Amino acid sequence: MSELVAAEDVLLFVNAAVTATGQREFRSSAAEQRLSLGFLHEYVRVNYRPLYASCLALDINDHNAALVVEQLLRTPGEAGDGEGRLVAARLARMAPQRVYRLFGRLRETGVNNRRTRAIVREWLAARPDPALDAVKYRSGVKGALRHAHLPPADAETGDFLFAPGKRVRYGNPTLEAYRRAHYDESAVYALPFSVAEGFAARHGVDRKVFLERIAPRMTRLERLRTTRTAGPGADLRGMPLTRLALHVLALPFAERAERRGELTGALRAAALRAAGPYAGSWGRVAAVLDDSFSSSGSAVKRRRPLAVALGCHFLVEALAAPGAYTGLWTSGGTDPLLVRPDGPTPLGLRILDALDGGPERLVIVSDGWDNAPPGLAGEVLRVWRSRLDPERRTAAVHVNPVYDAGVFDVRRLGPSVPAVGIRDAEDLPALVEIAGFAEGRTGLTELRAYLDRRVADFLAGHGEGEKA
Repeated sequence: MSELVAAEDVLLFVNAAVTATGQREFRSSAAEQRLSLGFLHEYVRVNYRPLYASCLALDINDHNAALVVEQLLRTPGEAGDGEGRLVAARLARMAPQRVYRLFGRLRETGVNNRRTRAIVREWLAARPDPALDAVKYRSGVKGALRHAHLPPADAETGDFLFAPGKRVRYGNPTLEAYRRAHYDESAVYALPFSVAEGFAARHGVDRKVFLERIAPRMTRLERLRTTRTAGPGADLRGMPLTRLALHVLALPFAERAERRGELTGALRAAALRAAGPYAGSWGRVAAVLDDSFSSSGSAVKRRRPLAVALGCHFLVEALAAPGAYTGLWTSGGTDPLLVRPDGPTPLGLRILDALDGGPERLVIVSDGWDNAPPGLAGEVLRVWRSRLDPERRTAAVHVNPVYDAGVFDVRRLGPSVPAVGIRDAEDLPALVEIAGFAEGRTGLTELRAYLDRRVADFLAGHGEGEKA
């Protein structure tokens, strides 16, 4: 029993770490989210530290990965074997601005032990272009160097950061472009977009002209963020599935219909990439997808739950055998490209429709607030599992894109079907594997073995990345 409780505690934390970002959700404030997450991190670190550190190898989001790293570095006296490698591997995969923000928090809280300085030193040494970092993340780089008592990467970068008026010109083209951009408009277009944007405004450059000239320096995501739409000629096929779904949902209905072939093709291509070797291996699959009003998310996470559901629709279609997929939206709609967050959540009725076809797998994508009528989904699943399918011929999983701060977990439909948190639709295949542990039939030993395997794969991938 104690092992089952421990496994449930760790899985509860994994659900939170995959889903929650400390931001406002549809039914809870940012303060409630942060308070709930803070308690969970402290509880799991104190009671299950080796497993807590192992979660860095899972598909938890970067917000929680940074919190895990911070907790581990703040308590060096409790450190276990291999923690340093895990921390280094996870930081190498995180966006640099998040890592610099983490280093800033460590500085503010006075965390400056030997292990922390070593982690900062190794991460900075691995940065491919220190001059670019100095320009793009200037305050973060300065703070990290000062906190860890480290010298700059070279003399020019050091002067740029700590003695900006010392040099008349720089040999490094990025540093020189930054110096010249203060008075020369042409130098603006040799800088990263996020830096060039401020200089363009200072020079009074027309926004449209600036975006046209800076386009070669912009990433695909920056191009999508700075225009209302990516024109019909834009290449969307390299976009990650959930980001692409968010982009599609931000388009007007008329444009979605007009570009139906292009957008559907891009979504299916992204889903196939996410499915990888699992494509076509799931047999007959039915999915119940929540497009009720609560899927609109919040002001800071607009349409995120609906985007996850749309991404899962195309991903499950790719995972199912050809022609063996049925997608059912709670609204009753049949056109996934024109979904919108509206109406109640009749999950129970849609689950009945899904089970009527006798699928081998049932995937439910919802925030779990079944309200038309309330509780029907849980009762349907209970009766179905206990009376109609006790042999578990149909594998079922509930993936929930919304963290419920009040219960320190994602909201569940009932004990009959495991529930796991999800942030990005492309993580669905890995989360379905974790859902097997959430059914309560396995204990801590099996979960520990699974985490050990994920850690080994994670560190092996980091080693290959370093060699490359």
